[in-house]
Amino acid sequence: MNIIDLSIIIIYIILTIGLGIWVSKKASRGLDSYFLGEKSIKWYYLGLSNGSGMFDVSGTAWMVGILFLYGLKSFMFMWLWPIWNQIFVMMFLAVWIRRSNIMTGSEWILTRFGDSKAGRASHMIVAVFAIVAAIGFIAYFFEGVGKFMSIILPWDLTLEINELVIFNSEQSFALIIIFLTTLYTVKGGMFSVVATEVLQYGIMVIAGILVAGYGFFAVTDVEINNVITAEWRNVFFDWELKTHWSEKFQAFNDLIDSEGFKMFGALVGMTLFKGFFASIAGPTPSFDMQRILATKNVKEAAYMSGFTNLILFIPRYLLIGGIVVIALVALSPEMINNSSLNGSDLEVLLPKVINFHIPVGIKGLLLAGLLAAFMSTFSAFVNAGPAYLVNDIYKKYFKPNATNKHYIKASYIASFLIVILGVFMGFFANSINSLTLWITSALFGGYVAANFLKWIWWRFNGWGYFWGMLSGLLVATLQFILDQNKESFNEGSLLYELLHVHAIYLFPIIFIVSLTGSFLGTYLTKPTEMNTLKSFYKSVRPWGWWKPVYNELLKEDSNFQKNTDFWKDMLNCVIGIIWQSSMIVMPIYFVIRDYPKAIISLLVFVITSIILKFTWFDKVKKISN
Repeated sequence: MNIIDLSIIIIYIILTIGLGIWVSKKASRGLDSYFLGEKSIKWYYLGLSNGSGMFDVSGTAWMVGILFLYGLKSFMFMWLWPIWNQIFVMMFLAVWIRRSNIMTGSEWILTRFGDSKAGRASHMIVAVFAIVAAIGFIAYFFEGVGKFMSIILPWDLTLEINELVIFNSEQSFALIIIFLTTLYTVKGGMFSVVATEVLQYGIMVIAGILVAGYGFFAVTDVEINNVITAEWRNVFFDWELKTHWSEKFQAFNDLIDSEGFKMFGALVGMTLFKGFFASIAGPTPSFDMQRILATKNVKEAAYMSGFTNLILFIPRYLLIGGIVVIALVALSPEMINNSSLNGSDLEVLLPKVINFHIPVGIKGLLLAGLLAAFMSTFSAFVNAGPAYLVNDIYKKYFKPNATNKHYIKASYIASFLIVILGVFMGFFANSINSLTLWITSALFGGYVAANFLKWIWWRFNGWGYFWGMLSGLLVATLQFILDQNKESFNEGSLLYELLHVHAIYLFPIIFIVSLTGSFLGTYLTKPTEMNTLKSFYKSVRPWGWWKPVYNELLKEDSNFQKNTDFWKDMLNCVIGIIWQSSMIVMPIYFVIRDYPKAIISLLVFVITSIILKFTWFDKVKKISN
């Protein structure tokens, strides 16, 4: 690595750690200060922080690979998460969540089910889920950043004792970066996380623009058109994927056939099915929910969520598109001659392009940007996860009356514990892709059913929530353990066949198990107390099946109005998904020089923005807190 690039990276690391520690003094005033920044941080800073936290390096490496192989249709793979849950949050969920005025997602559950035995069971299961999810994401980051840094940097950091490998080079790099990030995150809490993420977002935007610009000038139109086909550029699809690559690149067509997504219509159908329920279920108890709860009021929570969508996708896909354009021209010939080409080769496209095809200076800024992407996402989870361990378990059940200083120290310990467990799990993960599919399809599959029902159905109670979540988590965990050992089962057996099905297609099984647990737990126990339901419904005001509660509130206030905005919210969500999709495909079309489709994407973005101004923004302005 050139000394200029190395200097840029070192300056970035010193600047980030210095800034994080400098603002950390504010975090020592108490848990509200440590985990929510005293609800005093500007909504646009929280939006930048939230967007920065979603700009992770493991996900970026994965998206580079799928865009390279599948072309423009690949943006629909992002629906696996699903990314448009952020649209549902923007349109109505941020307002519902912020009205609770509490610290964490599991504490919020007590406002829905009360502080009875059933309510506490539901509260505990959310806290456990949040901690498990944080550990899973840390493992995901550990796998991604280690693979990325070991290819980029020239040093072999393998640690051996008497020829026994303790840490390989990937693991050593990951441990160093995680240690540095954990330092300022644990010290400064939300204040340090937001401050450093705003800085990191700026670096990522600069990196995205520079890489897209370099790809634009270094690669000619002719070179691009010699590689990609009309089908590669096409966002529309049939039930089955058509041939994406010319005969010269038949190896890539074969790879698409082997990846298991040839029946693309089935994949999109499954992501739509999962996405609708997962999106109404709301954000998982992690960093994006913490950003909502950290806003000053309900109105700013909605603004923050909308701003996150606006600032995230265009710079991110400028970076991804620029990398892919360079990879298409520079790496395609080498890859088609690889007789053992497989999906894991796509995961290293990003570091290979950076290593050999990005010039000095831009390379350093890009590396700093990707390192920022990792550190911002990692720090967001390290700040969010311990909140559940300290506030919802330790403080509530073990030390309810300790001092603020004691709770801050407990937060330090909890943060290190979660990081250690996440790193431990990362040592046993097969690849970024396996962790991505486990988190998106299995783990979140266990979350969806119970959290969907909690908004829309008055009869759903704390025990229904507890058993719905627990059954989903148990099935998800079992699926992960079996998947890690799937080659040990006999070929042709039921378990062997199930474990060789892509995780997204197992989502309905997990969803049905969780839904069954939810219904059984609800109907075999008594309803939540009416006073708790009235308090929740009156403050949060969700739509859904709340007639008995609504009728009780009418007796107290004949002017009480129920929420009748379901169809308006759903229409806004459809418009929002189109708006979000235009911000993804537009920069890619510009980078690959398909100007007619780029202009169409731009027009779609402008038109949907204008529509949302009247249907969403003006509505938010009228909200009273």
